[in-house]
Amino acid sequence: MSTTQYDAVVVGSGPNGLSAAIVLQQAGLEVLLIEGKDQLGGGLRSRELTLPGFVHDVCSAIHPLAAGSPFFKTLPLQEHGLEFVYPEVSAAHPFDGGRAAALHLSLEETAQALGPDRQAYLNLMKPLVKSWPGLAKDVLGPLRIPDHPIDMAAFGLNALTSATFLANKFKTQEARGLWAGMAAHSIQPLSNLTTSAIGLVLMAVGHLQGWPVPRGGSQQIANALVSYFVSLGGKIETGNYVTSLKQLPSHKALLLDVTPKQLLDIAGEKLSPFYRGQLQRYRYGMGVFKIDWALDGPIPFTAPECRQAGTIHLGNTLEEIAASERESASGKHPEKPFVLLAQQSLFDSSRAPEGKHTAWAYCHVPNGSTIDMTQAIEGQVERFAPGFKDLILKRHTMNTAQMQAHNPNYIGGDINGGIIDMGQLYTRPVVTLSPYQTSAKGIYICSSSTPPGGGVHGMCGFHAARRALKDVFQLSAPKLS
Repeated sequence: MSTTQYDAVVVGSGPNGLSAAIVLQQAGLEVLLIEGKDQLGGGLRSRELTLPGFVHDVCSAIHPLAAGSPFFKTLPLQEHGLEFVYPEVSAAHPFDGGRAAALHLSLEETAQALGPDRQAYLNLMKPLVKSWPGLAKDVLGPLRIPDHPIDMAAFGLNALTSATFLANKFKTQEARGLWAGMAAHSIQPLSNLTTSAIGLVLMAVGHLQGWPVPRGGSQQIANALVSYFVSLGGKIETGNYVTSLKQLPSHKALLLDVTPKQLLDIAGEKLSPFYRGQLQRYRYGMGVFKIDWALDGPIPFTAPECRQAGTIHLGNTLEEIAASERESASGKHPEKPFVLLAQQSLFDSSRAPEGKHTAWAYCHVPNGSTIDMTQAIEGQVERFAPGFKDLILKRHTMNTAQMQAHNPNYIGGDINGGIIDMGQLYTRPVVTLSPYQTSAKGIYICSSSTPPGGGVHGMCGFHAARRALKDVFQLSAPKLS
């Protein structure tokens, strides 16, 4: 462990920790980034989990928010090796009988395929797609007076509703199912308020840029961020799992890319009783059960749209998806779970040996579940792609405990750093106008347990670092255009 004095220490090398470290280093400070694992990246790691030559994304896989991040767009990540590959179809949603709905880059093409719901889809999405470039930095940040209040109000009227309520805008099974799959990324019952928010954002960025995969694996996003940080003069220390403030070198500001549970463990004695009490009441959401496959060929989806898509939502109708998410949230394990599947090797040949393929999938399960969902997930894939099981060369599975062992921020398998419902949308991790500050002077939280929550966008780290620059160093915080 280094004993050198630093202006700032950042603990955790996920996208938010890396973003915070970069912002601080850009300001001319001496910054040390500490990672408990030997490999940097947090949820952005890639490994050969099954067979030699098959590169799998251990956690996150498809990255519309990374490509569209207001902060990442300011960084020269391409110069540091990051290349995004864009599937022809961003996401496809198959139904029993061989039909599918799809999210295309073209707003009109997506709407046209929805038949009678064409105009309803355009009425919902066209204004948001037009306003999103100006809204992004407000939506992906803490609660504050927005730069575009009218557009923000229009977004909020839909975003704060439940997905099941907003689905009433549509009549067809195709439009309602496509919408349900998007909203289910919120990882909570679709009847909850705010579940429309993530679905609307994912669809808007899909129409503006698509849903890309990083060539070579999600690790390449982390590698590019690390490379840029080091090029600025930043220092990195790996293999130092921080459990106490006593492990850290002297510093003026500390930014922790951890969830409330670890914050209490690491710095609880420095925090006020009131703040500790709020952290102890913080709520985590559903977990995930994940599978990676090495395959002998591409997945033989019946619907042609699915064979052109990077992401597939497997859940059939809105009603079936809503029932699945409701069961998982209530502590049950659905026989037909909603499955999010990615097939990166269709678009990035570096992921598998020639003629072979990879696939990545997970379903939502009760927090802390150790039930093996392999049969249920593979059954859902086979349902829409007969012959899939015959292609499996090897699989690698991770239950919620194994997810948390891989990344301690995934408490009980919760990959969002806490449920993002109405009670924890902007008031995460506590009720305050400055969610990145803790009650201890100079200590900040910069993880997905702060606004805007989960996703590979780095905005939690960006905003936390801006707060620290202003509070501790009296430096002008960077702004996004």
